[in-house]
Amino acid sequence: MRLLLCLLLLPGLAAAEIYRWVDANGQVHFAQRPVTPGAEQVEVRPQVIERDEATRQREERAARFYDARRAEQAQAAVASATRQTQRAQECSELRNRLVQLQEGRRYFSSEANGERTYYSDQQLDAARRQLRDRVSERCS
Repeated sequence: MRLLLCLLLLPGLAAAEIYRWVDANGQVHFAQRPVTPGAEQVEVRPQVIERDEATRQREERAARFYDARRAEQAQAAVASATRQTQRAQECSELRNRLVQLQEGRRYFSSEANGERTYYSDQQLDAARRQLRDRVSERCS
């Protein structure tokens, strides 16, 4: 819709009338309407700029550079989002483990022969402190 509107307006813009006149001080003025009776209509043609080969190559290099930069930025954004997701999962896991330790259950480790060795209160306190430190370090 907008493109159609622009296409319809372009011929009107190209056919706009420009008037030129010189004032009493000798200054040249331009306007879209004749301000003084001696104003003359000026034909304005669009300027066509021909680029030489070196300019075209320079523009192509710049376009490739900006495209590569945009691709790098997109990759960096994806990597950042991935890191944030991983960190959020890690924080959730650490917080869950801390909650479980604070519930007062008995925790143990299994020996090679299958026997359980239960953690002492000091070991549980040390594990809680360690988890709190990791949560504050990684999740703040």
